[in-house]
Amino acid sequence: MDLKQRFTEQWRSLSVRQRKYAEIAGQVLIFVAGFLLVSNFQARNLLAADRQEAPQLQGQLLQGPEYDLSHTAADSTLVYFFAPWCAVCNASSDNITRLRKLRDPHKLQIVMVAVAWDSEADVRAFATRNNINVPIVLGNPKIIQDWKISGFPSYYVLDGQRQVVSKDFGYSTQLGLWWRTWI
Repeated sequence: MDLKQRFTEQWRSLSVRQRKYAEIAGQVLIFVAGFLLVSNFQARNLLAADRQEAPQLQGQLLQGPEYDLSHTAADSTLVYFFAPWCAVCNASSDNITRLRKLRDPHKLQIVMVAVAWDSEADVRAFATRNNINVPIVLGNPKIIQDWKISGFPSYYVLDGQRQVVSKDFGYSTQLGLWWRTWI
């Protein structure tokens, strides 16, 4: 008996309810596999998450003095790149705000980097509209090039030695961000 015949016999031996659950499980598996494939494809041009040292990140903060990633003392850092006009960035900004409330700042530093912005007023409006409670660096073309940012939102998780341990592109849930930053 070949594999196809064995599968057909086993399928027929299942109850209607078991077949339904098997079909749902198969559809979920296909969805998850597709989602992972698309995510990996989108993030393919970002820096490798192979514990390489992160590029320099220095720049003027939206509010406050200049920011320098090399002065970070946290156990890990989430560097989140966004554009003020980006709808996905606006939708995911709540997840950043909630993550800040969940994680101790000494354990996880979160910094957002505004890129592809027209004016400081646009970045300020984004921060106000979304109740941002983390530092926002006003990015520039050099930062975009150094960090290999080609779309928004893009983000990296760095360990305490500022090495890239995780990367992603696009919307991430609060749970997804929490999971990725728990290094």
